[in-house]
Amino acid sequence: MKRIIVIGGGPAGMQTALSLKAEGAIPLIVEKESELGGKLRGWHRLFPSFTPAHEVLGELRRRVADAGIECLTGAEAAEVEPRQVTLSDGRRLACDGVVVCSGFTLFDARIKEEYGYGIYDNVFTSVDLERMLNQGRVALQNGNRPRRIAFLHCVGSRDEKVCQSHCSKVCCVTGVKQAMEMKELFPEADVFNFYMDIRMFGPGYEEMYRRAQQDYNIHFVRGRISEASPTIEGRIQIKAEDTLTGRPLKMSVDMLVLLVGMRANDDNGRLAARTGLRQAPSGFMEPRDRFLGSAGSGVEGIFYAGAVTAPKNLGESLCDGAAAALAVRDYLNPCER
Repeated sequence: MKRIIVIGGGPAGMQTALSLKAEGAIPLIVEKESELGGKLRGWHRLFPSFTPAHEVLGELRRRVADAGIECLTGAEAAEVEPRQVTLSDGRRLACDGVVVCSGFTLFDARIKEEYGYGIYDNVFTSVDLERMLNQGRVALQNGNRPRRIAFLHCVGSRDEKVCQSHCSKVCCVTGVKQAMEMKELFPEADVFNFYMDIRMFGPGYEEMYRRAQQDYNIHFVRGRISEASPTIEGRIQIKAEDTLTGRPLKMSVDMLVLLVGMRANDDNGRLAARTGLRQAPSGFMEPRDRFLGSAGSGVEGIFYAGAVTAPKNLGESLCDGAAAALAVRDYLNPCER
């Protein structure tokens, strides 16, 4: 039986390992964190069904455990070759192939200083809000309930000024989901979403967007916030332009939520340089063929799954894991193709 190393123990990595095991291979998950789950560990409820994230994560972990898949946590891959993975502590792991499922990095909202994240009270990111929802305590810094909440889309996405020209794909739907959750918690609050354009590409997404407007009375304003500043009352004043009417807009809010996008991992460049892999202009890894070889890397024996190649939602990452396992099977058994 062939041993395949899966780099990354997030949803894509876990599904890749499960599918590899079903194909008769021996997968080994190498995860740099202390436990499996990746970014999914920090999410509250999943769009568009509002399924609790811990239910999906728990089921994936259960399947991995029941399958007897070996997991090496607290271990980081430093060098990747088709027949060997070298860890940061110098250990070398022999293998017959590698699937890279190292995912993405969240954009650091502090880079966009004009929005005041890390400077002013009550400016949060979408990740902060997910954590607060998980903890069951969403409140302003002074403990009060927010009366007016603003969400800003595309922070760290579609922004050439911070070298992030790509669309992060899931920010729009995340903003709609979180706006609905805030309206459920604070039905008396006014909730505004400021956007460039709403991209609702997935099944059930457009329906959720309509529910947000019709059933939750959430306000959607086409226009980006240019800056945020504190008021003497301790609120956040935002300046924007309603691009549908062409009018400037000034508003004070109690809470500003920045919907941060996905960016490529910093070590993608090092990974590409040492192994002959390719990066896309966005910094994500470039697959061998976007249509007929999306799981392949262009280097024999190295494969991809999940958001290491582009921003993806959870369902796409899980499907990627199954597809990567099939690509590995064909690579290991060329006569059976």
